[in-house]
Amino acid sequence: MRIVSCFFYFALFSAVSSVAWSEYLVIKDKNAFIAEIKDKTLKRPLIRLEVTEDGKINGRAAMLNVTGQWTWENNYFCRDLFWGSRNLGYNCQQVSSNGKKIRFTSDKGEGDFADFTVK
Repeated sequence: MRIVSCFFYFALFSAVSSVAWSEYLVIKDKNAFIAEIKDKTLKRPLIRLEVTEDGKINGRAAMLNVTGQWTWENNYFCRDLFWGSRNLGYNCQQVSSNGKKIRFTSDKGEGDFADFTVK
């Protein structure tokens, strides 16, 4: 019984540790954001985007072109985006990273989020 108990606590500790290792940290500085995305592609299933340091967004999503512009305002990534001919509008998003992925959370961190692998 003692072995089972030790195994349980080890498994629990391992699970908690892996969550801590994958924790997303909020990026509040434009230069820190640029360091994360410079010369990289942001990827999720059916989506490939390049966000350039000069304020452009280009890529493809579900076989349609994605274009837009972005600025950094009051600790948020603010973008104006088109998906094909559909205007997705202006939105300021909280950005966070865990070192392998970058997360954009809409409505200044209060809305839905999308995680992108950075390569």
